[in-house]
Amino acid sequence: MKQVPKIIAFILLFCLFFWADAQTPDLTPYHVIWETPSAHAGESMPLGGGDIGLNVWVEDGDILFYMSRSGAFDENNTLLKQGRVRVTMHPNPFSGKHFRQELKLDDGYVAITGAHEGLEATVTIWVDVFKPAIHVEAAANRNVSVTAVYESWRFVDHYPQPRENNGNSWKWAPPRPVVTRADSIAATDGAIVFYHRNRDSTAFDVVVAQQGLAQVKGSLFNPLARLTSGGVLFGDGFAYTGKTSGHYLATPYEGWMLQSRRPRRKHEMTAVLHIAQVPTVDAWKEGLDSLWRAAATGKPAAWARTRAWWNTFWARSYIVINPQDRPRGTVPWQVGRNYQLFRYMLACNAYGAYPTKFNGGLFTYDPVMVDSGAAFTPDFRNWGGGTHTAQNQRLVYWPMLKSGDLDMMKSQFEFYLRLRGNAELRSRVYWNHRGASFTEQMENFGLPNPAEYGWKRPADFDRGVEYNAWLEYQWDTVLEFCLMMLETHRYGGADIREYIPFIESCLRFFDEHYQYRARQRGRRTFDENGHLVIYPGSSAETYKMAYNAATTVAGLQVVSRRMLDLPPLLIGDSLRNYLDTLVNRIPPLSFREVGGKTMLSPAKLWERVNNTEAPQLYPVFPWGQYGIGLPGLDTARNTYWHDPDLLKFRSHIGWKQDNIFAARLGLTEEATKYTALKLQDSGRRFPAFWGPGFDWVPDHNWGGSGMIGLQEMLLQTVGNQIFVLPAWPADWDVHFKLHAPDSTTVEVMYVNGQITKLDVYPGERRKDVVICGPDSY
Repeated sequence: MKQVPKIIAFILLFCLFFWADAQTPDLTPYHVIWETPSAHAGESMPLGGGDIGLNVWVEDGDILFYMSRSGAFDENNTLLKQGRVRVTMHPNPFSGKHFRQELKLDDGYVAITGAHEGLEATVTIWVDVFKPAIHVEAAANRNVSVTAVYESWRFVDHYPQPRENNGNSWKWAPPRPVVTRADSIAATDGAIVFYHRNRDSTAFDVVVAQQGLAQVKGSLFNPLARLTSGGVLFGDGFAYTGKTSGHYLATPYEGWMLQSRRPRRKHEMTAVLHIAQVPTVDAWKEGLDSLWRAAATGKPAAWARTRAWWNTFWARSYIVINPQDRPRGTVPWQVGRNYQLFRYMLACNAYGAYPTKFNGGLFTYDPVMVDSGAAFTPDFRNWGGGTHTAQNQRLVYWPMLKSGDLDMMKSQFEFYLRLRGNAELRSRVYWNHRGASFTEQMENFGLPNPAEYGWKRPADFDRGVEYNAWLEYQWDTVLEFCLMMLETHRYGGADIREYIPFIESCLRFFDEHYQYRARQRGRRTFDENGHLVIYPGSSAETYKMAYNAATTVAGLQVVSRRMLDLPPLLIGDSLRNYLDTLVNRIPPLSFREVGGKTMLSPAKLWERVNNTEAPQLYPVFPWGQYGIGLPGLDTARNTYWHDPDLLKFRSHIGWKQDNIFAARLGLTEEATKYTALKLQDSGRRFPAFWGPGFDWVPDHNWGGSGMIGLQEMLLQTVGNQIFVLPAWPADWDVHFKLHAPDSTTVEVMYVNGQITKLDVYPGERRKDVVICGPDSY
């Protein structure tokens, strides 16, 4: 630290020790506060709960918010927003100079206050964690009127521009003219009901026909058929007063207006969202009515339960860095603050029917504010709505283990469980063998994206393989999600019995598929050592037509051995015997020598380099075969420092993982550099709206990889050992609480280069803690 006067140093030290004694750090310094309104939706603030996300901002005196909910897919597999709400008070307290908008993290809500010409008002917006309801509560020091407008850009059929189809499943190759069908929107006396009902033909039907699966169509899981998404906006003491219209940024809209019947000091409005696959619209409306009645009553209890959920969420883990730097907002302080903000954004979809998407989550906004050439509707996001790219998705979910958010991982796991049957049918139809075949970029029904699969394919090309230079033969990322499932058992003792058949099916695919391919090529099924010949394969999207890709070999080795570590209650004799055989069939990792240095190789052989990933370091992360406390650390460090491809590819942008690799290898300076670049302020008004990177804004795999790297700098585990501060800079003070395997939590206070607090729960795990320093490894 720089030299400071003794009295200031004493006060600072006193504050730090007082801070250290607190059970949970005060989150108030991390609240995002704006003292001027926003210019547009690109300057919005995220808010959410349960599985609903809002973008909230104040513009020209109006409070606006977009509504999004997990699982709202249309016929084209666009993830639709549920509309925009505009709230205006008369007279208007937000048209003067006194303004404040605050995201109150600890209780999970947004408060907007304003004062103008003697009128003072506060509007509180919160989302019920346990019911799909959005609440808007306005309070003023004198009587005011309120107008609430439901605004929709889907009031007529919309015909997307060619590039706009990147927001749905058609991308650059729609097989037919694309249309986004209009919503149904109707007003009653005091409410607006809105919904989108999918028509009979959807992306699912087209993809099934394209990929030669018509004969098993009736057996395939179809998430789009009869899907209806929408909701109702209503207000206590409000009446419908007519329609309005206009343009917002690049998009025309129509609005349905609710007006308070009389001026009052307090007004309340609620939006309830409902998504269901039901035979009829009437059935959907019945479900909405039930939710509507539930949301209209018991609001004080719902508000208390929601605040309690957020309080508990924040208590289970945190990372606070250099709290004394708050007034200056230094980069280390930003890193700690933005870690918390991004974890908050992930928690807004804690219990979604679908996982948080890597390309914006629930918080995308008008695309023209991301890319001036993207004058599309607010439904747009690059890389699709129902399309999932596994290499990107994994980075959103890995950090939830150490943050203790195991309950939030279930959405991602259930996504895969629903698709298991479709993936197994792919293997049976195309190759007549067992196992679940998951491609890298697939739809929410488990089949490859149609544009990536390819419409112009050679007649004799394997129907099970994407005709795509980046994605062909890449199907190993699912093994990371298998490991995540296993890790929830190791970290928190989760009941994973429902996941075991899924993991077994994923392993069997590689075993049976590469025996099948070997028999097609020649007489021998295995190599001279009795190992599978994993060819053709792919080491991430980068090393193509690979032989024994490192990503595949490492994944098979770790997942199969971790399965064998499970107790007999979870793994029966038959499965254990099969896994014993499989483990001996998996080939070893490959190595190469460059400049006289031995390093990990991305594969045994490959034909071309297609992207800029670093799969040769995947044995470091996520697979944990190399790193601090493990043999071969020098080999892995050689790979980081001297692999010529990795030196060219190194970056902090988007899904890049250099910060994670560096932390796992104990390279403190590198880990600090790249993690700081990832988690420092985004340059947008909301500091954790990073991107677009390789994807979109807010880039969730950018934030996720930043979270992972920061966690790994603070806490790593190898076997029973818990390494504390394995890659932490000496000049960053920190107070953190993170989770480790065996239901363990570790809380550390590190000030001025010294650990002043170390709490390990349960206490018997204290013996497993290794305090790291420069010479620890």
